[in-house]
Amino acid sequence: MPDLPATARGAATRQRILEEATREFAEHGIAGARVERIVAAARTNKAQLYGYFGSKEGLFDAIFSASLERIVNVVPIDAGDLADWAVRLYDEYLRRPDLIRLATWARLERRPAGHLVEDADRLDDHKLRAIAEAQAAGKVVPGDPFDIMALVIALSMAWSPVSNVYAATAEEPGDVHDRRRALLRETVRRAVTPD
Repeated sequence: MPDLPATARGAATRQRILEEATREFAEHGIAGARVERIVAAARTNKAQLYGYFGSKEGLFDAIFSASLERIVNVVPIDAGDLADWAVRLYDEYLRRPDLIRLATWARLERRPAGHLVEDADRLDDHKLRAIAEAQAAGKVVPGDPFDIMALVIALSMAWSPVSNVYAATAEEPGDVHDRRRALLRETVRRAVTPD
């Protein structure tokens, strides 16, 4: 079982490992990430990394779990306005492209089919309930709440760092992002709002 840091200095080292590993995994994936690069950039050693996380895979799991929690907490769902939720997801992908890249590596290297994470680790129960409640109130079209959620997330990723058409960056002009946000908002609104 991995250890938690006992001191403030240890906590700072663990945090540096997480930050550097996030960059490394986002850029190179699980198989391509190198522990040597992570510990060098974090100014620590392999023993500390393995002590805190158990393995390279354990380190990825810690980072990936935190990235999923960040998306849930920073971009909470508003099932009454899924179009706005999609736009806020778009903005989060611009702010933190590493998060969507981590999810893509997990899909490519760990779970090529089915849910991205094990059922026990899924964080979408409250989203699905919110969508079902919005459907019951006549605010969202009928259909499987999971499918509605998946559709909205997919639309929000149209210009994300993993797009196979065009990957947007935060450095692009604001009017370009505004145009995309407007298109995304209207498209999601039409897709999920009853006539």
